[in-house]
Amino acid sequence: MPRFLTEAWAEALNAALDGASLPQPGPDAGLAAADGSFSVAQEVHGGPDGDVRLLLTAEAGTARLAVAPLDATPATPVDVTIVLAYEVAVALATGALTPAEALTDGHVRVRGDLSVLVAGQALLVAARALTRVVDADTTY
Repeated sequence: MPRFLTEAWAEALNAALDGASLPQPGPDAGLAAADGSFSVAQEVHGGPDGDVRLLLTAEAGTARLAVAPLDATPATPVDVTIVLAYEVAVALATGALTPAEALTDGHVRVRGDLSVLVAGQALLVAARALTRVVDADTTY
């Protein structure tokens, strides 16, 4: 069973995404995501393994996830970063909290190009539908 926000967990999610063709941003996407390539980082603080960065990299209808310590330099530039506590990340992952609620209630901070989140929404929703199979095996 992979533990949430570990390399094994990211590998399980990537396996669920392998071979999937995900929707690309539409014609009204901002410049940062117009070509379908973008990256979104989640900086998660206070987890059992310390502070980590979850990096989602999207390119041409595919998505890959990586988990690394927060102090490690990302391999690719990050377009938008979401900063949150581990408990909030768990609540979002398990569906106990929606992204809109987390943002409205001030549980997350966002920096960078917000248009990337809007442009990548269809890809993120489609990827989440594919990775739900990992939820049953994930420990928190």
